[in-house]
Amino acid sequence: MCTVSYIPSKNGVILTSNRDEHVSRRAKLSFEELKINGHKVIFPQDSAAGGSWFAVNERGGINVLLNGAFTNHQRILPYARSRGLILLEITAQQDVMAYLRKLSFHRIEPFTLVVYTTPDLWEFRWDGQQKYFTRKDSAQPHIWSSATLYDEQAVMDRETLFVNFIRETEVVSPVKTLGFHQENHGDFENGFVIDRDNGLKTLSITQAVVNKQNITMNHRDLSSGKIAEFSLNTIHSLAPLP
Repeated sequence: MCTVSYIPSKNGVILTSNRDEHVSRRAKLSFEELKINGHKVIFPQDSAAGGSWFAVNERGGINVLLNGAFTNHQRILPYARSRGLILLEITAQQDVMAYLRKLSFHRIEPFTLVVYTTPDLWEFRWDGQQKYFTRKDSAQPHIWSSATLYDEQAVMDRETLFVNFIRETEVVSPVKTLGFHQENHGDFENGFVIDRDNGLKTLSITQAVVNKQNITMNHRDLSSGKIAEFSLNTIHSLAPLP
C-alpha cells in the first residue's frame, strides 16, 4: 500500500501497487470476494486486520490505499477503525466520490486513496483533520508514494524513475509495468522493492488491468514467488478513455 502507479492505454488502464509493510503483516495469497450492501468486492486480504489496500468492484471501479496523506504523521492511538476495512466499505458504494464526501473520518489515521471509476481518476487525501479531493488527468500516467515511508526527495526520485520508464518504453504493457515495480534500482531503502533493517519490506505486488468489459488481477507474493490471478466481467461495458 505504499507505491501505486496508474498507466492509461488504448483499451483501458493498468493500476499497480507495491505493498510495503512489516514482515509480520503478511497477506493471504488468494483473492477474497465479499458481498457488501449487495455489491461484489474483490481484494487481496491482510491476514492481521482482515481489510485490504487494493479493492475492485463489479462495476469496474478500483480503489487503492496508501498510508499517510502529505507528510509522515505522528500516530495518535487508538484509532476508531481500520483504514483497510474502510476501503472495502468505500469500494462497495454505487457512487464512491459522493460517499467519500459524506463519510466521517473522525479518529481515522491519515491516508491517501487512488480512486478509478471509468473514465474518471481521483486522488483523495485525509490528513486527520481535513479531506482533500483532486481530479487527476486519466489520460496521463501517475505515480504515488506513501508519505509515511518516503521523504520529499525520495518521492521526487521515484517520480523521475517512473517518468523515464514511461518515456523509454515503446509499449508499456502490464508485464513491463510489473517489471518496473520489481526493480529497486540498487536502493533497498527507497527503491520500488525495499528491505529495511527495521523489518519493513515490500511484501507483494498487486495489479489490475482494466479493459472494456473486464478486469484481470494479478497478486504476487515476493517472498514465496507465488502468484494468484482473478478475472472479473464487469456489469456494464467500460467507457473508453477521453
